[in-house]
Amino acid sequence: MQNKNTFEDDEDELYEHYSFTAEKGQTPLRVDKYLMNFVENATRNKIQQAAKAGNIYVNDVPVKSNYKVKGNDVVRVLFSHPPHEYLLIGENIPIDIVYEDDALLVVNKPAGMVVHPGHGNYSGTLINALIYHFENLPKNSNDRPGLVHRIDKDTSGLLVVAKTEDAMNHLSKQFFDKTSEREYVALVWGNVEEDEGNVEGNIGRHPKNRLQNTVFEGDDLDKGKPAVTHYKVLERLGYVTLLTCKLETGRTHQIRVHMKHIGHTLFNDERYGGEKILKGTTFTKYKQFVENCFKILPRQALHAKTLGFEHPVTGEFMRFTSEIPDDMQQCVEKWRGYSKHIDS
Repeated sequence: MQNKNTFEDDEDELYEHYSFTAEKGQTPLRVDKYLMNFVENATRNKIQQAAKAGNIYVNDVPVKSNYKVKGNDVVRVLFSHPPHEYLLIGENIPIDIVYEDDALLVVNKPAGMVVHPGHGNYSGTLINALIYHFENLPKNSNDRPGLVHRIDKDTSGLLVVAKTEDAMNHLSKQFFDKTSEREYVALVWGNVEEDEGNVEGNIGRHPKNRLQNTVFEGDDLDKGKPAVTHYKVLERLGYVTLLTCKLETGRTHQIRVHMKHIGHTLFNDERYGGEKILKGTTFTKYKQFVENCFKILPRQALHAKTLGFEHPVTGEFMRFTSEIPDDMQQCVEKWRGYSKHIDS
């Protein structure tokens, strides 16, 4: 959690922007290199400038950028201004509203739009748009107006937004109790052999790369939070497979992590290695074909297609469906054509 800090520096209050505790077995590593692995969109130059200005602390002492981080070190980045995500400004950004009444709205989010402000994305988010178009949205447990749940920046699809405190509490409980319905369409690398299946495994932050999440196994089974994904094959397209994935739980990057875990990384999912050619032939022609698919769909192939929940006022179960967006549809069509060529 990024909270105000009590440190004093020339009588300026400092605010904590990041805090990381190094793993017990951390090999000594320069703090600027260490933070590069943990802070999204950070450059080494910016981190070095922050260290020079005395903004990087290890075990509550300011350090230079060449300080070597060791096991159990607590690394914190403190600035004299609060994190930008708390400075919410309404922006006149159009929202694709699928449904709206006095209690809630259902939004179809385009790929590329961040849901809430965070490091490197302080404007142009769905929250900036929501607070411009709607007054007095209730805040969730993380102080984010209207948000009941979220989807990743480069995932397209449906989100429900609460307009009243009662709706926020009611909808949040449904997501917590796993009574809401969320179904995604995903294009993954490889031929998924089983027609349907379940992926279960605790998900949490990757110990070496904080920008990724991972499934914990073996001695680490007690780490992370339980996560369950149910998948079904829609279509086999040669070196990729089109799936539907139903979420039983809603962990960060859940489908992306679970699919990678079973050897079927999402197509063009850069963060998890899906932007490389993971299946197929060595022919130059094939390589060009895949590169063209990446250009058509410059993001992970994931769309939040169906959303269902009980209306917090009427008690009626409502289900919404959105079309797969053009970029993903075109990519699937290209693979359809290619897979026929493979089979012939």
